[in-house]
Order: sequence, then C-alpha cells, then structure tokens
Amino acid sequence: MIKSKDVLGLRDMTAEEIRHILDTAKTMKYILLTNNKKTPHLQGKSIVTLFYENSTRTRLSFELASKYMSASSANISASGSSVAKGESLVDTGRTIDMMGADVIVIRHPMSGAPHLLAKYVRASVINAGDGMNEHPTQALLDMFTILEKKGTIEGLKIAIVGDILHSRVARSNIWGLTKLGAKVCIAGPSTLLPPGIEKTGAEVCMNLQEAVREADVVMGLRIQLERQKKGLFPSAREYSRFFGLNEEVISLAKKDAIIMHPGPVNRGIEMTSEVIDHERSVINEQVTNGVAVRMALLYLLTRRRSNEAAD
Repeated sequence: MIKSKDVLGLRDMTAEEIRHILDTAKTMKYILLTNNKKTPHLQGKSIVTLFYENSTRTRLSFELASKYMSASSANISASGSSVAKGESLVDTGRTIDMMGADVIVIRHPMSGAPHLLAKYVRASVINAGDGMNEHPTQALLDMFTILEKKGTIEGLKIAIVGDILHSRVARSNIWGLTKLGAKVCIAGPSTLLPPGIEKTGAEVCMNLQEAVREADVVMGLRIQLERQKKGLFPSAREYSRFFGLNEEVISLAKKDAIIMHPGPVNRGIEMTSEVIDHERSVINEQVTNGVAVRMALLYLLTRRRSNEAAD
C-alpha cells in the first residue's frame, strides 16, 4: 500500500512502496498486452492531467492508462485555461477538486509545485515532473524495465550519463535505484553536475568511460537544449565527442548491458543511431512500460481513497 495520498517523489518513498508499485505494474503490463485493453479497475473514477509544460509521452501515457481502466479523463494545458488569465495554481487545483477529480496529474516548471498543490486538494496528486526536482513516474518505469530485463536491481551497476544538473529523471532514478540496492555511477560535463550530488548516494565518475565500464545498465539523458542559455558546454559537437554514447563506449559495459533513455533522444548528440537502435536498447519498451506503471499508480491511489472512504 502507498502510505501517502500522493506520489510526489521517490526521495520520501520507501523501498517497500516502490516494490509494491512495481509488482502491481506487472499485472497492468499483462492487461496492456492483451487484445482487450479495457478493464473496470477505475470505473467511476475521474483523472485530470494538468500540464504547465509541453509533454507527449508522459501526458499521453497517463491519458491512455486512465482510459484503459475505464476512468473519466480530462486534460488541461496552461495556455488554454484560466491559468493564462492569471489564475494561481492553488485556485486552479481547488476548482478541479470541487469538480470531483480523484487524481490530478501535474507537470510544472517550478520545483515543489505538486507538493504545494497536494496540500490544498482532497484529490490524489501525481508529480509528472516539477522543475529540476523529480520525475517519479519516469524513474519507476525505468526501474520496472530494469527489473524485467535483469530480474533484480540489487547489486547492479547503473551508469547515468549526460545533463545531470537539469535532469529530474536522474534525481528520481538515483533516489529509487539506490533504495533498491543498485550502485549508481554518474558522469557528465562538470558544468552539468549539481554540487553535492554525491550526497544522494550516487558515485561521481571522472569521465564517461569510467561510468560505463562493466555497467549492467547504461542510461543516457536528454540534453535540455531549451535550458542551455548559459553556455554550460561549448557546443553539441563537443558534447557528443566527450559524453555521447557510441558503440565504442557501449562496448566497455557488460556484454548483456541494456541501453536506456527517457526520450525524446537527440540523435547524434546524446547517442548515435547505432546505439539507439542497438539490439540491447530498451528505449521503445520503456514507453510501453510507462503506461503499465501509470496504470498501477492510478489503481493503487484510487483504491487507497476508496478504502479510506469505506473506513
């Protein structure tokens, strides 16, 4: 059982809660792969996606997850709502809450926005990415994918490389993977490594090769070009030369190492096409697993609410 009414991050989630979510996702993956993708798990429930930033994969997977389980779903984008007229986040949340939403899925450019919203609404709040803080559902789907391919997470060496500074995916993965017993090694340009990141339990490597050597999992991160206005690295070409994943670098990992990326991938910068399309790449499977994990979260949170109402 998830202890909180909300899923705001993996930093404060226990290893037992994470395992429970991943176990539930196994059942949801089975449903997802059947011909009849329609179950009554969320019948009578309502899910609202509230996105203040653009998204394709995360938003669509939440919407499909709710539809596959027979929930009523609605989406709100900041540009097409009262937010554009100056309405505050809390007021927007209260309005949605008063309309009977069971779950609000929020993505916001400001770190801590989902935590603020959760204090003022009765609905369960799921963090779909907040600023440079966390992206818990992406990390959960990453862990689910690793578990599927490796059978365990404990004892694995997992290399996370690239733009660590701006990556909420990296932060959530570090919190989650270390709690489940993995050794997380990170690498990236020194200007893209946040100060004090080693306090999270991750090991900072001097270069890309050190991080990838003998790794069980190699995870590339998207260079967030929209945030690169301060010249944190000389050029995309220079970045690719020193921190891009190519076949030569991947050959340093274990022979059965899997290759991951949260997407979308900047081909030729973070990874070469050969690596993206490699036989050990699970990037496309991550997308499928994202729907399964989000189905699991919606089910667990709404079931928790139903149990509380019954009590």
